Amino acid sequence: MGKIFGFFKECGAELRKVVWPTRDDVVSSVKVVIVSTIIIAAILGCLDILFSAGMSLAF
Repeated sequence: MGKIFGFFKECGAELRKVVWPTRDDVVSSVKVVIVSTIIIAAILGCLDILFSAGMSLAF
């Protein structure tokens, strides 16, 4: 049982060392993720249209 309590005590100590991001950091990171997702989706959509058109012409 001592090992279990020691584990949770060490977990709590490590969590107190964590430097949490500020709200501005989180908002800017979310913006980067959303913009990146939209760009990648647009690229993949264009590639899908091109490959579909190419396959329609080939077959």
